[in-house]
Amino acid sequence: MRLHVPTPLRWSDLDAYGHVNNARMLSLLEEARIQAFWVSDDTSEHAAGASTAVLDATPGATTITLIARQEVEYLAPVPYQRQPLDIELWIGQIGGASLDVCYEVYSPVGVEPRQLYTRAVTTVVLVDAVTERPRRIGEGERAAWEPYLGDPITFRRR
Repeated sequence: MRLHVPTPLRWSDLDAYGHVNNARMLSLLEEARIQAFWVSDDTSEHAAGASTAVLDATPGATTITLIARQEVEYLAPVPYQRQPLDIELWIGQIGGASLDVCYEVYSPVGVEPRQLYTRAVTTVVLVDAVTERPRRIGEGERAAWEPYLGDPITFRRR
């Protein structure tokens, strides 16, 4: 199963060619990832739903998350659109202290033909905020994420 996170574009995401800058794509992926997996005051309002939002990012939280790796494959330029992009997320792998978040970035829902713009993977490591050492993924986190476990991204070239 995949999560669908509507993610709006901002004027600042565009480059001189009128499409989303490659570095800004990482920020858009981050926005979708935070909506999907991090607890916030308005989690219940997001399409991702509270079932996967189990990481606490509030001040004083006992866990921090670090990005260990990111890989992005740009398939087509993303033009500015007023409707939010449809970013699909799923988990490609759950390890002891890390998980691979997979993404496919599509044109807005309802826009035909549906266009796949980008594929990406982010390896997120859970770290104990006090010791600053990786910590094991808990049973509750694993239970929240396992329904979204799917095949990892296969990139065209490696």
